[in-house]
Amino acid sequence: MTTIAVLGAGKIGESLLSGLLQAGRAPEQLVFTERRPERAAEVADKYGLTQLSVPDAARRADVLVISVKPQDIGALLDEVAPNLPAGKLVVSMCAGLSTGLFERRLPEGTAVVRVMPNTPMLVGEAMSAISPGTHATDEHLELVEELLGSVGRVVRVPEGQQDAVTALSGSGPAYFFYVVEAMIDAGVLLGLPRETATELVVQSATGAAAMLRNGHPVTLREAVTSPGGTTAAGIRQLENHAVRAAVFDAVEAARDRSVQLGRADD
Repeated sequence: MTTIAVLGAGKIGESLLSGLLQAGRAPEQLVFTERRPERAAEVADKYGLTQLSVPDAARRADVLVISVKPQDIGALLDEVAPNLPAGKLVVSMCAGLSTGLFERRLPEGTAVVRVMPNTPMLVGEAMSAISPGTHATDEHLELVEELLGSVGRVVRVPEGQQDAVTALSGSGPAYFFYVVEAMIDAGVLLGLPRETATELVVQSATGAAAMLRNGHPVTLREAVTSPGGTTAAGIRQLENHAVRAAVFDAVEAARDRSVQLGRADD
């Protein structure tokens, strides 16, 4: 029986624990660590799971999923490294941090898989990209795919593409939220009650996302855009304001920040 320890029970860590339980993992297979006592008690009570210290989790679990903020990784690895037996799998969900960082700080030969998830994991609709470290095998990747498949979709990418993934899907939900927020405010400006504007925009976004599963965005947009119609007038304004270029710049800026975070911890 594979024991999985989630180190850091914040929103992403809790979402993974919840997803694994819903996918059929027994509570006895799952443990977690959390430095905030009130948060630890909340998660333990909600899911019936065992909280451990970091050294105990490192010794006991077969798979360690690290879900802490990048700035907290140094102190955490100081606790993990001396207590990590050979043969364990370490899964990093820390934005911007390379597998090389973990391999240097952990015992020689430790298998590391880098993951970039996103916040839709909270509703079981995550997009996670995974990359193997030097010692990770196909079996390790398959195990990580199985674990993350309980909370969304998973793709494999070369680690050199992880900064781009971070910018696109890791930060991506925030871009959609930003656009939805602006559309709701525009509806209020046009005289709609905020509740009505919110319902109109959110359901339109939900429906559009569902359609994108089976259609190309250009084809779908063209189908809505009648010649000389209202949508064409709106799209023209988006083009006049260089919204496409702004999206390019936003994604590139997020990519550059991911690179900076990685360099700071190398």
